[in-house]
Amino acid sequence: MQTEDTATPAPTGRRERKKRETRAALAAAALRLALEKGPDNVTVEEISEAADVSVRTFFNYFPHKEYAILGRDPEDLERALTTLREAPVDQSPLTTMRMIVSEVLSELENEEAPMSRRIALVMQSPNLLSQFVLLGAEDERAITAAMAERMGEAPSAVRPALIVGAAGTAVRVAMELQRTAPGRSLSSLVDEAFLFLADGIDPAFDRTTLFRSDQEGHS
Repeated sequence: MQTEDTATPAPTGRRERKKRETRAALAAAALRLALEKGPDNVTVEEISEAADVSVRTFFNYFPHKEYAILGRDPEDLERALTTLREAPVDQSPLTTMRMIVSEVLSELENEEAPMSRRIALVMQSPNLLSQFVLLGAEDERAITAAMAERMGEAPSAVRPALIVGAAGTAVRVAMELQRTAPGRSLSSLVDEAFLFLADGIDPAFDRTTLFRSDQEGHS
C-alpha cells in the first residue's frame, strides 16, 4: 500500500486532457490556414472542419477566429503568474519580469516556432494586430495585479504597473529594432533594453520640471 509520501501524482483528468488537445488542434489548424490563405481569408467553419470539430465546439474555446489564430491559451498566462509568485523573495521586480520574458524569447527567436509565425501574421492583418494588442493588455493587467501584490503595493500603484508595462515595451521595441539591426539577436536587444530600464533611461532628467508642472496645474 502506498503512503501519502510515496504515492504517485494522480494522472491528469481525461476530460481536461481532451480539452487541451482540442484547443491545441483548433489553434494549429487556424495557424496553418492563416499561413496558407492569409489571416483575413480564413473562416471559423474552415478552422473547425480542419480540426474535425463542430463550429459550436470552436466557440467553446475561442470567441472568434483571431483568438484561434493567435493561439490564445490561458495556461500561458498562468505560467507567467506562477513564475512571478514563485520567484525568490529578494529578487527585484524587474529581474522577475526578465525571467518571465525569457520564457517567451526562445519561441520568438525560432522562426519555425508557432509563436514566431503568429507574430509574422500579426504584421499582415490590422484585425489580428488589434486583437493581439487587446490580449496583451489583458495579460498585462493580470500580471500587474500579481506584481503589486508581490511588492506589497496597492493595485492602483504606479510602480508595479510601470515595471510590467516597461518590460512589455522592451520586448516590442527589441522586436521592431531587430528588423534593422542585422546580426543582433532578439535576446541581446531585450537585454540592452532591460539594462536601460535598470540604470534609468534618462538620469539627467530635470526633476524640477515636475514641480513646475504641478504648480502650473494649480495656478
